[in-house]
Amino acid sequence: MKTKLLFTAFAFFFLCLSRAGAQVGEQRYNLALGVNGGINLNRVSFSPTIEQKNLLGINGGFTARYICEKYFSMICGAQVEVNFSQRGWDEFYEYYPDVHYTRTMNYVEIPFLAHLAFGKDRGMQFFINIGPQIGFLISDSEKQSGDMDGMLENNPYADTEQHGKPIDNEFDYGIAGGLGVELRTKAGNFLVEGRYYFGLSDFFSSTKKDYFARSAHGTITAKITYLFDITK
Repeated sequence: MKTKLLFTAFAFFFLCLSRAGAQVGEQRYNLALGVNGGINLNRVSFSPTIEQKNLLGINGGFTARYICEKYFSMICGAQVEVNFSQRGWDEFYEYYPDVHYTRTMNYVEIPFLAHLAFGKDRGMQFFINIGPQIGFLISDSEKQSGDMDGMLENNPYADTEQHGKPIDNEFDYGIAGGLGVELRTKAGNFLVEGRYYFGLSDFFSSTKKDYFARSAHGTITAKITYLFDITK
């Protein structure tokens, strides 16, 4: 199922990209490059479940977008990014607010997004970005504070299997999708977007003999992007 979802997302991305050679709508040849930056709100989907709060991280990098066609009122294109992204989780202990365990995981992520927009060539546009995303873990760190040992003495069934556990799978993949608005001006294009990433891969091994059946990222990202046109 995970492989089928990822394959479908890649197929959708390349279908949008291939429309550059189709003669269905009004052809466009608009290549734009730029930078993006924002914040992540991270959680991890664990099975067995682990209580968490949102972990705040940064997200930023480079963006390339190619608009290839306007079909009636819909503008079609493809977008690729290379970003540095902080993910991970922050554990929550209901009766011990001073006890914290945080795992921060730093990735280089590459989303391959179909870009569908509606609006004017100059002025405001509303857009949808959706497609597959891959990532490569480059580092991770743990942070613990408070009386963890005391908390565990009073809660012997608290889950700590993940504490100090090495990351088994450094390659990450999933599906990303977002909504946003773009202001197109002579000085460049300014975008504001909200995006969600649904991880399909597990970073801890998830065979039948392993403790966790699932350990996948779920990330909400709010970002601002600036693009300048290379070709029109």
